[in-house]
Amino acid sequence: MTVTLQKESLTKSLVFLRILIGWHFLYEGVIKLFNPDWTAFGYLATAQGPLDWLFISMTNEAIIGWVDTLNMITLIFVGITLILGIYEKLGAFAGMVLLGMYYFAHPPFPWLEQLNIEGSYWFVNKNLIELAALWVLYQYPTGFYFGLGYLKGQRTNTAKTPQL
Repeated sequence: MTVTLQKESLTKSLVFLRILIGWHFLYEGVIKLFNPDWTAFGYLATAQGPLDWLFISMTNEAIIGWVDTLNMITLIFVGITLILGIYEKLGAFAGMVLLGMYYFAHPPFPWLEQLNIEGSYWFVNKNLIELAALWVLYQYPTGFYFGLGYLKGQRTNTAKTPQL
């Protein structure tokens, strides 16, 4: 009985974490979508660390529009999948990729001057922490417990029995 209660408590905590992270992604995507002046140019142009060449190349005038659009779409996609609890593994994976890119664009390495960031970090920052939380959500999806995954599962599990 105790193990069942602990498992249900853990599942509820993961649902709560999933919805919070989903809200964060959705909000960030929608805010960028409705701000006509927003661009990732400044963040990418000041990239540092071993992959700075990759992120700086994304500031090319020919592709920055695509980079901005894909960033917004991915943020919104991750937010919707996590909040609604459907395709959450795909959403968590996409979120991990995006957060990994954010992390390596401005890595919190002590030998780098920290530019264009909030706070002062040493190897671990909020992007890495949220990436780790998404990794947990990827390993333990909870949409079957609370979300559209639950409704989808209910539909597929209920079969009509023939009338005699």
